[in-house]
Amino acid sequence: MTEMSLRAAQVSHLFPRHRRSPGQARQAFRGWAAGQGLGAAAVEAGELVVGELAANAVLAATGPGRRIEVRFALGDGTLRVEVSDAGDGAPAVRAPGSLDEHGRGMVLVDALAEDWGVRARHGVGKTVWAVFEVVGPDPLTPC
Repeated sequence: MTEMSLRAAQVSHLFPRHRRSPGQARQAFRGWAAGQGLGAAAVEAGELVVGELAANAVLAATGPGRRIEVRFALGDGTLRVEVSDAGDGAPAVRAPGSLDEHGRGMVLVDALAEDWGVRARHGVGKTVWAVFEVVGPDPLTPC
């Protein structure tokens, strides 16, 4: 199966700043990606990255009642995921020790995405984005 016939599509969701929101964001991505016909490799990588970025956003958002926004977009042979929050800090790839309980999320994002970055939002906060190529055969789909 090749994914070259995928059509441009996008969707965004708002989630409360709550510990359950990363799981809900992963579930929303999984449903959207299946509807778009993405292959298993793209779905798994995208779902993992959405979960990691959403978890960071839940921790980074500041102020009562703040929400995180999660956006998925497909076009020009790429999948783009974005997570926006009200926090000012930027995520960084760390080198966690073997006993560290945190610090591996952005290592995974960096390893799975073709590219990722951070941009300031209008007003308050930031958007962290990651891009994946989705053109060509899915390595997890048998020929």
